[in-house]
Amino acid sequence: MNSTMKRSIQRAGDRYHNDHGWLKTSFSFSFADYYDPDNMHFSSLRVLNDDHIAPGTGFDLHPHKNMEIVTVVLKGELEHQDSTGNREIIVPGQIQRMSAGTGIYHGEANASSSEPLELLQLWFMPERLGITPSYETHTYGLESIQNRLLPVASNHAKELGTAHIHQDMTMYLGHFQDGEEVTIEQRPNRSLYIFVMEGEVGFEDGEMLNRRDAARIENAGSLTLQFKPGTHVMVIDLP
Repeated sequence: MNSTMKRSIQRAGDRYHNDHGWLKTSFSFSFADYYDPDNMHFSSLRVLNDDHIAPGTGFDLHPHKNMEIVTVVLKGELEHQDSTGNREIIVPGQIQRMSAGTGIYHGEANASSSEPLELLQLWFMPERLGITPSYETHTYGLESIQNRLLPVASNHAKELGTAHIHQDMTMYLGHFQDGEEVTIEQRPNRSLYIFVMEGEVGFEDGEMLNRRDAARIENAGSLTLQFKPGTHVMVIDLP
């Protein structure tokens, strides 16, 4: 482990939780009626909401501005519509990227009348303000993240074959069905965010992340992670 590395762990139970009946949600950062001046963002990552949406319910059209929004569907079917005319269904194996830029309205709903919907929605501060609003769905395929960390959103979209995001960052997803040890080599003066959807992630010093735990790391350098069998994880390289 890099001696200059700084690591902070947020346990799943330490997040802000709210139960609206149709929506059960957990906020990793200050959002809506949860405000903590010491937990506003990590690098350019501003919001990470863990939403469980009941069948046949959802969010009506509402506005966003000057934010890069990425939605990862974990279970179920997400129906998306927005003011630029997009309307589609997003399922596991796909992510949605929306640049709110100068302003956009969108709505999100559980497309099923019987099955629950689980998703992660992340907001990133953009590299510049006033971007023309845009939207894309990127299909990576669940089979392609087996026992590897696959880039799915990046500002190097053409080279990596990912969704394009207007920030100097790359999001990776991995599902380690058999367990695996992976070493990440990160450039100097970068940040790393790790979020465990399912399973367990171990560090070299014995520290463990469990289901829905997260780690915020600065100056990771060379970092080896042990993924226990069945672990589903998101890793984000940030400025």
